[in-house]
Amino acid sequence: MIAKQKLTVSGLEIAADVFMRLDESCVLEPDCQEGQNVRRGTVLAHIRGPLRALLSGERVALNFLRHLSGIATLTRRYVKELKGTRCTLLDTRKTTPGLRTLEKAAVRAGGGTNHRMGLFDGAMIKDNHIAAAGSITAAVAAVRKRIPPTIKIEVEASSLKQVREAARAGVDIIMLDNMPPGKMKKAVQLVRGRSRCEASGNLELGNLRQAALAGVDFVSVGAITHSAPNADISMKLVNA
Repeated sequence: MIAKQKLTVSGLEIAADVFMRLDESCVLEPDCQEGQNVRRGTVLAHIRGPLRALLSGERVALNFLRHLSGIATLTRRYVKELKGTRCTLLDTRKTTPGLRTLEKAAVRAGGGTNHRMGLFDGAMIKDNHIAAAGSITAAVAAVRKRIPPTIKIEVEASSLKQVREAARAGVDIIMLDNMPPGKMKKAVQLVRGRSRCEASGNLELGNLRQAALAGVDFVSVGAITHSAPNADISMKLVNA
């Protein structure tokens, strides 16, 4: 398996599993590590096994490896953009159905940090929840009655008024939704460290650093999982 572009490696373990499911005698020997940056032309792994299994598993294994390495590669670019700031890159739940565990592992390989794996490990109060409850204050109170004290509460805020209300409610994280950098900076100043702040919505490489410099603790980007281009990787047969 050969990298045909500069990339960050992710997915060798699942690629190995593809071949072993076809024939248990298959062996994948990695020539690099998960999360390693490699140049074009780098051999990522050697696979040994029966010809039928190698050719049958080639496309599936490459699909996994290219997709996951693509996520890791894009994530690494976002992390590099934040270098020198105190801001952490988070992923989201915007993942391919059935592949969340693998895609979030690819984010970690690229240097990013996983946000929630699911609805079970954090209480996220978004706009529809606020509308259903009547206010941020009411929504937070309702959630607190139903969760253990170890679960963190995060509230989405799209206005400075909502930021004030969320901060008064004592939530752990306030998500600043689709705010320009100037407004984010005012929001951070309003919070005064009472909650941690997360920037989210329409963030890309071109404006990511501006959000970080506004003083937020986190930036969450769905694009690193749902829009990462596949890395270019090929598999070449060598007759032993």
